[in-house]
Amino acid sequence: MTLQHISSYAHGEWIAPGSGARTIADAVTGEVFATAGNDALDVAGMRDFARGKGGAALRAMTFHERARMLKAVALHLDGHKDALYRLSYRTGATLADSRIDIDGGIGTLFAFASKGRREMPDGHVYVDGDVERLGRTGRFLGQHVHTPLRGVAVHINAFNFPVWGMLEKLAPTLLAGMPAIVKPATASCHVTELCVRAMIDSGLLPEGAVQLITGGTGNLLDLLDCQDVVSFTGSADTAFALRSAPHILRNSIRFVAEQDSLNASVLGPDAAPGTPEFDLFVKEVHREMTTKAGQKCTAIRRILVPDAHVQPVIEAISARLAGTVIGAPDLDGTQMGALVSNAQKRDVLDKAAIIAGEAERVHGDPEAFEVSGADAEKGAFVPPMLFHCADPERAERVHDTEAFGPVSTVMGYRDLDQAMALVNRGGGSLVASVITRDPEVARRVTLGAGAFHGRLYFNNRDSMAEATGHGSPLPHLVHGGPGRAGGGEEMGGIRGVKHYMQRTAIQGSPDILTAITDQWAPGATEIEGPAHPFTRRFGELEIGETFHSGERQVTLDDIEHFAHFTGDTFYAHMDDDAAARNPFFPGRVAHGYLLLSFAAGLFVEPDEGPVLANTGLDGLRFMKPVTAGTRIKVRLTVRKKTRRTPDYGEVRWHVTLTDQDGDKVGEYELHTMNAY
Repeated sequence: MTLQHISSYAHGEWIAPGSGARTIADAVTGEVFATAGNDALDVAGMRDFARGKGGAALRAMTFHERARMLKAVALHLDGHKDALYRLSYRTGATLADSRIDIDGGIGTLFAFASKGRREMPDGHVYVDGDVERLGRTGRFLGQHVHTPLRGVAVHINAFNFPVWGMLEKLAPTLLAGMPAIVKPATASCHVTELCVRAMIDSGLLPEGAVQLITGGTGNLLDLLDCQDVVSFTGSADTAFALRSAPHILRNSIRFVAEQDSLNASVLGPDAAPGTPEFDLFVKEVHREMTTKAGQKCTAIRRILVPDAHVQPVIEAISARLAGTVIGAPDLDGTQMGALVSNAQKRDVLDKAAIIAGEAERVHGDPEAFEVSGADAEKGAFVPPMLFHCADPERAERVHDTEAFGPVSTVMGYRDLDQAMALVNRGGGSLVASVITRDPEVARRVTLGAGAFHGRLYFNNRDSMAEATGHGSPLPHLVHGGPGRAGGGEEMGGIRGVKHYMQRTAIQGSPDILTAITDQWAPGATEIEGPAHPFTRRFGELEIGETFHSGERQVTLDDIEHFAHFTGDTFYAHMDDDAAARNPFFPGRVAHGYLLLSFAAGLFVEPDEGPVLANTGLDGLRFMKPVTAGTRIKVRLTVRKKTRRTPDYGEVRWHVTLTDQDGDKVGEYELHTMNAY
């Protein structure tokens, strides 16, 4: 049989395996089919290529251009899924497993592309938070901003998700404007390589934006500095060895880790046998034990149930596991495939033996189980194994040993306080799930276990039709956890993008901040436009362009008419004596929403024009009561522009209402969509 060569992609070239190459075996047959790795790979050149080519090209793009690039890559990969599925069978993954990996990874690209367009500017600087006024007169301001780091992100990924594991790191990295060197686990790097080839062949990525190492990284980590980032997924021991290297510590190199996790699932005290919640719990546990053959960092390793329900839970889970078809992953009907390698099989069995020292195996005999369409001895097959720990408080190893396969342990609890203490014995986990319909149980779990978990997943009959599952990280929410889980927070929407940027506090005048952020800061220079701003198209408007309205006097008839017309007859607007007794008002005052309506009347241009829609407002505040006889006027300033489509863009306007004394009576940000 001719061995396949799983190549690396370095400084724009595909490089075949060479000295130090390792073999890769089919998880189902045990047959060696490929080699990967090359000790002579020029990792220093890869770092320089990423910085000099990839980083420069990405930083020249705006956040929106990078977001559109991610979407285009996702669409391109969507046409290569079938080839990736077929190759993924060699890792022991079923079609359902591969869809989680491949479709999930592509979906993550789509999600970050969408969030980048909706939540980030069409520019090069990401503004974080509000402007801080640092001086009495507002002439000296502060603002936090994020800009891309100038180094390279080194992504060291685990074997279990060769596509999703790569893409969930690449999406925020590339969106931030930083190039990446991807290092997948050797056991499944052939799937990663095929995905990278598709991305490179698409021509959608700038040269140097993504490189690939299929094998060891050599001395790459020793070449990094404070502008680089290491993002690692794998075992706690490997993470510790990497992140504690003197060079990493001395240079304060960012190290994001997602590692071992003894995740737990808790059956709430209210979820007794016969309830929809009990059935849901059993279904979730079974799914997490068998999906990817339990090779998921978020899989349920510890199953906590009320003491009275231990036996019914064991019986129900065992019954579902007994009906699970184990076999060749490409066969119809197979529900659970093989582990990724025979080495991984040996490790799972060794860890299961450790757990067996404190718990009784109640289902699944690794010496006697059936496999369909494959040889159980040659392939990396194990059965789902369920254990029962009768004394979880005195046990140690069930709380610190992760058998990274279809292995989980049931343990009873007497009350919710004990359940939380046991859950937290995991020492920090990626996720804990609680199946309950009792809001008070959910609140107590959050307060009792939130500090030990990156994610808490609650589910019951009300939410289960839409729930994504205990073990499904989402690009919108952080994926990580404290302590044993590594202390990292991957994804999390724009939070994940910030891992690859530097947050900088800038200080200066309003004009300086406006120039840096491309957002008008209060007090900055106002620009007088050639015409009413509502008559000017998106591309014609300038940041800082300002319109000053004429005055309008607020009368008592206005206040009463508005009250009766809207039904808002609150006493502060209708009863002078009652309003005067209120410490905030001098007497009857105008409605805040009346002022808002009058403001619109003062600045709106009524004729058809480039303003397509008013889409909302933010930050509405009323600062000074307005009584009858007060004259108000409006200042309307272009604060921020974001192009949404080739045809239109969003304009955010800073709106200030003042009275005849020049005092602010109201302020807000108006959003409109304007034709380009």
